[in-house]
Amino acid sequence: MAPSPPSTVAAALREEILNGTLAPGERIVQEDIAERFGASRQPVRDALRLLEGDGLVTLKANAGAWVSQLSESECDEAYLVRERLEPLLISHSIPNLTSMQIERLAQLANEIEETTDIESFLRLDREFHLLSYAGANDGMLKEFVERIWNTTQHYRRAFAQLNEFADSNATHMEHKMIVDGIVRKDSRQAELALEGHIRRTRVTLAQHRELFS
Repeated sequence: MAPSPPSTVAAALREEILNGTLAPGERIVQEDIAERFGASRQPVRDALRLLEGDGLVTLKANAGAWVSQLSESECDEAYLVRERLEPLLISHSIPNLTSMQIERLAQLANEIEETTDIESFLRLDREFHLLSYAGANDGMLKEFVERIWNTTQHYRRAFAQLNEFADSNATHMEHKMIVDGIVRKDSRQAELALEGHIRRTRVTLAQHRELFS
């Protein structure tokens, strides 16, 4: 078997972190990863640096690597930042979204409402929101928002579980209001719906301190 390059190792670990196979705070043992992928330690170290740049892994000098984890205050701060930055990003995106992208957003909102599987919900929800930002120019804002999405993935999963995602009328209504704002090029409506959507998650998580113990 040919050794796996850093990008392949990083892609596999990224998926395992995002789908919850690797939990926040879990140690990533480089030797185990190297053996698993038939790679030397250098490609594994390079892969972990890529994931650190994505906000998914925390590297500590002379100590090792862990799946990134947020404290209660860090999570609250991350969501406060999201409340401010994501409405700004969607306002930059809306004028440039294609008709095909807008059609896909409407389709995703329906698929999210119909799903009864939490991992499918999270995958579709991530696609929905990141696609809604696709019309914005690549740059610091877009990269920073995606990094925060990565570091808060576990907490969105917790929110979905707490919020009984399959029956969350508020979530589905907010998604539809975002889509409606996009369709009508009403950036203000989309911004307000998105801001409230993120705030509701932050407030719910703040009521469940046990998630951070």
